[in-house]
Amino acid sequence: MNDKSVSIRPARRDDVAAIVAMLADDHLGRARERVEDPLPASYYEAFERIERDFNLQLVVAESEGRVVGCLQLAILPGISSQGGSRGLLEDVRVASDCRSRGIGEQLVQWAVAEAKARGCNLVELLTHASRVDAQRFYKRLGFAASHVGMTVRF
Repeated sequence: MNDKSVSIRPARRDDVAAIVAMLADDHLGRARERVEDPLPASYYEAFERIERDFNLQLVVAESEGRVVGCLQLAILPGISSQGGSRGLLEDVRVASDCRSRGIGEQLVQWAVAEAKARGCNLVELLTHASRVDAQRFYKRLGFAASHVGMTVRF
């Protein structure tokens, strides 16, 4: 049930506020994001770092001139797996009023195709243990639980 009116494109600086709003729109994001007007400079500084890094891509899904989804794809060169690179998906989000329209699926399919095109031999992602709906979504797209994730925060 993909929404055919959605296009996926590289994020621009003027998309940052919409991206942060989507990141903040759940129980975890509300605690760690700062949705203010104006946004803290740290978000724009991070955007500029991402833009400069060949191995990082921040993209948005746009529908009728509105940003309705986002994700970040990181290409991680490695020595393991015979020197194969891996794609890492981060910050996959769809605006709450646009969910269940296939936008997230389009974003993830785009990222998997992009990772393959860039020579990756696998795509990984992390999702918080409390995001059970997200886990079902990723399993439906062919991802399998394969690791135990651990975090240390500073």
